[in-house]
Amino acid sequence: MSTATTTVTVEKVGGRLGAVISGVRLGGDLSAGTVAEIRAALLAHKVVFFRGQDHLDEEAHEAFGKLLGTPVAHPTVPSADGRYSFPIDSDYGARANQWHTDVTFVPAYPAFSILRAVTIPPYGGNTLWANTATAYAHLPEPLRALADSLRAVHSNDYDYAALRPGVLPEQLARFREVFASTKYLTEHPVVRVHPETGERTLLLGNFVQRISGLTGADSRALLALFQTHIERPENTVRWQWQVGDVAIWDNRATQHYGVDDSDDHERKLRRVTIDGDVPVGVDGVASVLLAPESVPDPAFGIASGASPAEPATV
Repeated sequence: MSTATTTVTVEKVGGRLGAVISGVRLGGDLSAGTVAEIRAALLAHKVVFFRGQDHLDEEAHEAFGKLLGTPVAHPTVPSADGRYSFPIDSDYGARANQWHTDVTFVPAYPAFSILRAVTIPPYGGNTLWANTATAYAHLPEPLRALADSLRAVHSNDYDYAALRPGVLPEQLARFREVFASTKYLTEHPVVRVHPETGERTLLLGNFVQRISGLTGADSRALLALFQTHIERPENTVRWQWQVGDVAIWDNRATQHYGVDDSDDHERKLRRVTIDGDVPVGVDGVASVLLAPESVPDPAFGIASGASPAEPATV
């Protein structure tokens, strides 16, 4: 399927999510009409891909991001440029190898993530995305009702070594000293209402510590049950990176997974995230920051995740 305008073409690459957009040279000088087309495709397809954007540097990457909203720095990890560019580098252990939604350990986690490929290994290093809206929609009705009633606590202070048994000591030290330097706890609804589309999406991933009000065994069983539905192959799309590629995803309706299968080859990407809104469940109850008392101010820009709650369509 393709949709063409005078400049923009959108071609689906997956049945439930994913599309390639061509005819666009990304940057801060795009017209309002082109930005609106990109945003519409992003909301419809959840993740969109652009080839051949080699002209982008940190400044142009950020300038484009501002057309989609307000950029925010990571709450704990220093940026690559002193502003908003988040480094995803193999030499820093940034091989995610686990399903997650970006920065869900704060209340208003990013709405959009914009990822740019700088150095790509000769093989491997692909990224997968999963559609958490279709995952919810295809649950059996009793499971949808159960999910609607649940809340979960997300944290950046999780057992990194258990999730990555082969982790090197220096990578574990970096995780503890940098990524988990400020420990966050946020309670989110397991099902959030998307503020732009009105869709219900499953809000889970590896930052989930537990289901609120349940014992460890019961919590783990429910988390595994719902996460399995998200990861079903028909809910996913896989992207084989080339230098100059850009991927943009709706972080409120997806999870993603960076595959660690490129051995010791170098892999460098840069990410700019766009500020989000505080999730609201199907019962109208918003997410709550449990710890610390407030999101600390970052070294640059506004506090990520500190946006006030906004009404959602229920």
